[in-house]
Amino acid sequence: MRVAVAPNGPELSNIVAGMWRLADWQLNIQARIRFIEEALALGISSFDHADIYGDYRCEQLFGEALKVAPHLKAQIQLVSKCGIKLTSDNHPYQLNHYDTSAAYVRAQVDASLANLGVEQLDLLLIHRPDYLMDAAALAGTFRELQKEGKVAHFGVSNHSAAQFALLDDQFPLVTNQLELSVLEHQSLDDGTLSQCQSKCIRPMAWSPLGGGRLFSGQDPAALRVRAVLEDLAKEYSCSLATIAYAWILRHPSRPLPITGSGRIAALKEATAALEVRLSNEQWYRLWVACRGHDVP
Repeated sequence: MRVAVAPNGPELSNIVAGMWRLADWQLNIQARIRFIEEALALGISSFDHADIYGDYRCEQLFGEALKVAPHLKAQIQLVSKCGIKLTSDNHPYQLNHYDTSAAYVRAQVDASLANLGVEQLDLLLIHRPDYLMDAAALAGTFRELQKEGKVAHFGVSNHSAAQFALLDDQFPLVTNQLELSVLEHQSLDDGTLSQCQSKCIRPMAWSPLGGGRLFSGQDPAALRVRAVLEDLAKEYSCSLATIAYAWILRHPSRPLPITGSGRIAALKEATAALEVRLSNEQWYRLWVACRGHDVP
């Protein structure tokens, strides 16, 4: 179930396990190992991290599991992100800000490798657009890290089409990790998904369930979308979450949804979407439900 993200990019699983909330799941080391093993059994072999997740703790928690079960390293692909400096008890920053300087990116890559207990990241993303980014200098950092074998491939996260192009002109990027769900459509209209399709790269989709808003939101859009999800879930004999994932997977840029749950049942709902192909009309029913009006 691994697919090439770009013509010269890494192979990742169709569904990616997001580790953003790993510290909140309160899993002991054996439970973390079991989570990785059960994800692999479902065909989910790629795990999405960031240096800042869990107040800079999630990569270390994941690495502790790999240290006890080192045989898992050869079976998984590790994605991480850097470029955001968050205020923390362990960091002296006075305010949250961005940094894509060579010194900072290199330091964070080294920290991620040490925390995860691996020699190479399969994919490194710049987490947010840095308005002070020197594209040529950052591209040079990428080349050095790749030559040293510390990072195999590079991409970005939350970048506009123009911001992506600025860096991609200097160094070939393999993905743009974007927010996308049946309740969040900006990437459908801002050119980012079109750019991915044009360049034959597969985007990664974070918050595919709208941060839980699909199931508990009481705003008009959430209520309208949930009603349509319920109808389609009955038609396909699956969960609402599975239909929500299928809506993302239906886009021709072929996004890789990133889960956010520590429950294996939730991962099963995501992988079940690989067997559901919504029709054009069904896809647009959900689009219309979110927008609250018919197509133009």
